[in-house]
Amino acid sequence: MPYSEIDYRVRDGIATLTLNRPERMNAYTYTMRNEMLDAFDRVDADDEVRAVVVTGAGRAFCAGADLEAGGDTFDRGKSQEMFAGEDDVLEDGTPRDGGGTVALRVARCLKPVIAAFNGAAVGVGVTMTLPMDVRLAAGNARFGFVFARRGIVTEAASSWFLPRLVGISQAMEWAVTGRVFDADEALRGGLVSRVVAPEDLLPAAYELAAEIRDNTSAVSVAAIRRLMWSGLSAPSPWDAHAADSRLMAALGGAADAREGVTAFLEKRAAAFPMKVTTDLPPEVPEWPVRA
Repeated sequence: MPYSEIDYRVRDGIATLTLNRPERMNAYTYTMRNEMLDAFDRVDADDEVRAVVVTGAGRAFCAGADLEAGGDTFDRGKSQEMFAGEDDVLEDGTPRDGGGTVALRVARCLKPVIAAFNGAAVGVGVTMTLPMDVRLAAGNARFGFVFARRGIVTEAASSWFLPRLVGISQAMEWAVTGRVFDADEALRGGLVSRVVAPEDLLPAAYELAAEIRDNTSAVSVAAIRRLMWSGLSAPSPWDAHAADSRLMAALGGAADAREGVTAFLEKRAAAFPMKVTTDLPPEVPEWPVRA
């Protein structure tokens, strides 16, 4: 599909997804939602893509929901901008939160996803990134879980993701105050893993993506990503052990394992032959699983 509110490019095995409404600080809309869902489908279908970098055009990452509709922005009877639409509803007929559909699509992506916060990330602009694997921030980035200040609730499944990333106390402080905070506080709280100068942000993100691309098995990375995220809600370490065991048995005798060990012994770079689209074993957990 042609995109009007995001930009999607692939270069040297790294996909860059840029939120692209700079005149509105990349504020989130129904169109942006649909385009992001399509882009992540493209990511998983393209074996050339080994990692994804998500950033924003202009001076913001994403300023949250586009509030141009005024007080009716979040009224599902008057506005569909923030919902998934009549084609995607819960079992009781409630239209799904649109930000949540994006977050869950990111969550089940088979490639590692790196958020590069180039500026303000507020509301859905930050919650949609919580299922991304690594978050880097420019020093001028700002963050806010501002929902309580707008009379709504944390969305995009952030009540599940945020406490697991930063702990319940930090998650509650940010969510119930709704205040905007700077990149240094985001780093101290564990929301981002690194703060860099603005000019170093994308180079740092691409360096990390290139390290993944150049040194790892795509199938291993996809399996590890699913194991890690699904393991956050495993009932006990035994369940994680069982999932690990199934994948060790499935992949231990496969072509990538043979190549990885042989390359190590021969002191050369590995050339992993397996592909995510064709060689992902059925033992890789489905996640998130819709009840």
